[in-house]
Amino acid sequence: MADDLKGLETWNDAMTSLQLLQIDPHGFGGIWVRAPFGPVRDSWLRHLSQTGLRHVKLPGSTDLERLLGGIDLSLTLQSGKLQMQTGLLQQADQGLVCISMAENFPSALVAPITQAMDTQSVGSVRTQFGVVALDESMDDEPPLSQGLQERLGLWFELKDIAPSDVAEVSLNPPPQDHGLEALSIQVPSDALAQMKQLLPHVHWTDAQALAICSTAQGLGIDSLRIPTLALRVARCHAALQGRGHVADDDLAFAARRVLGPRATRLPAPQEDAPPSEADPNPSDDQRAKPPEPPSPPDSPERDSQEEATNTPSPENLQDLMVAAALASLPPDVLDGLLTKPGRNAGNTSGRSGQFRSGMQRGRPLPPRPGRPGGQARLHILATLRAAAPKQRLRGSTREGHVAIRSEDFHVHRYQQHSASCLILALDASGSAALQRLAEAKGAVELLLQQSYARRDSVCIVSFKGAQAQLLLPMTRSLVRAKRAMTGLPGGGGTPLALALKMACEQAAQLQRQGVTPILVMLSDGRANVTLQGLGGRAQAQADAQQWAAQWRQTGHRALWIDTSLQPDTQVQHMAHIMGGSYLPMPHVQAQRMASAMEHLRRPVASKKTA
Repeated sequence: MADDLKGLETWNDAMTSLQLLQIDPHGFGGIWVRAPFGPVRDSWLRHLSQTGLRHVKLPGSTDLERLLGGIDLSLTLQSGKLQMQTGLLQQADQGLVCISMAENFPSALVAPITQAMDTQSVGSVRTQFGVVALDESMDDEPPLSQGLQERLGLWFELKDIAPSDVAEVSLNPPPQDHGLEALSIQVPSDALAQMKQLLPHVHWTDAQALAICSTAQGLGIDSLRIPTLALRVARCHAALQGRGHVADDDLAFAARRVLGPRATRLPAPQEDAPPSEADPNPSDDQRAKPPEPPSPPDSPERDSQEEATNTPSPENLQDLMVAAALASLPPDVLDGLLTKPGRNAGNTSGRSGQFRSGMQRGRPLPPRPGRPGGQARLHILATLRAAAPKQRLRGSTREGHVAIRSEDFHVHRYQQHSASCLILALDASGSAALQRLAEAKGAVELLLQQSYARRDSVCIVSFKGAQAQLLLPMTRSLVRAKRAMTGLPGGGGTPLALALKMACEQAAQLQRQGVTPILVMLSDGRANVTLQGLGGRAQAQADAQQWAAQWRQTGHRALWIDTSLQPDTQVQHMAHIMGGSYLPMPHVQAQRMASAMEHLRRPVASKKTA
């Protein structure tokens, strides 16, 4: 029942977003909709098309000149004179740009779109537009590009909404005597004009702005654009309700749809301040000062006191927004947020093993219409096949010559799978080593069973005593993994620096093979063996931090599973140095550990390249 109510709330917010687009189509960037092809997405798009907003569809085969404007190659070839064309972004001025299959949209086109959104111009022409990105990616596929994600204010995930939860909403303007209370997505023209006129005058308080910034910081949102987008969404929501100021409902909507989906961690619990006690030894001035009489009921001073009392504090507003943001998240948010990868220094999240631009190899796909250039090669046979039926219409009379136009061009396509390798570093030291190794063995077996179809592999590094050893080289064999982990002895010191050094060496070797490495550390982080194999906790910790920083420079993903009885700040600091995620797990569980590793592996997936 709770899931049904959450689905209805998400759908109602998605309908509200269509009304916000009518008021301010470009103020908060646009909307990112994650939903597969189906009746739910079709219903939302049908409502979008009937709002009256002008929108331009942007296919992935669009070339740069068609996007920004330039020479019209087709008309130039037909007329023999230079013909210019207006770009699609300029045509979408004061409207929307709709991107289908946005997860596969070329990065070469994302950059000029984001630049136009930031500068609100295309070249020297002022252009303002919003973006509606339709993302059909699954959980194990890379989503929309980060640059475009950051600039879209509202995020919606409609894939978990059942078609029965989608209510039919009338798109006709409501009767005049009903106002906006009637169910309608299309805002009447007179009311829409009033809302647009009211929007620049909607104000917020300093406490509300502070609450939004504090909530964003508590949820792990490090971009400065996001609090600004949240304030813009709250202002637009207030204008939709006809208010001249931002209210709690507006902040809650912004928290649900702007801050909540971007959360990378759970906010830390706030410690309540102890109640202030009366001073048992008041000073002479305090004894001599009589209590102030209460203000009259109708005095201005009493009104100002009541107004100040009713005004919520930034802390209360932050609690309200955090509760609204967390209420919109799925039930298994804890492990999902803790293992969600952050931004590493250097390369972006280890994407080197996913695909390489310009690589013309892999499984051939059917050619598609497109303009050759850059990494796209002309498919001659498909181009001739497309031009052959049109020769009489083009008046081709020269024997042996084929009249080819730009609309005949077809380009090659290839599909290349990018594999990933999970480097699991097992701490085999200490009294709890046997329990850790048994659960880690079960997690590795679960991962290999799940990843067999994806051709992903596992590499195991164990460390104890005064050495670290490569227990299992990169493999996809479940039998080999079981044999390698059977009978592994435990006990001894913790050479953490040697384990990190070996992990970095294995990652470099995997990267040379075109495989994306991912590191998972299973340890309590209490290093007491140096790189030279000698004892000394201080030097061992310094060596471990040095190689943790070396891993961060690679830019690959990492996860540290802390096996301490209580979450250790020292281990959290080590995970931060690595540029990875931190997950406390005092009692190691195979299923939970496998799920955490799967969360970490999901952004690294195969992708089609042209």
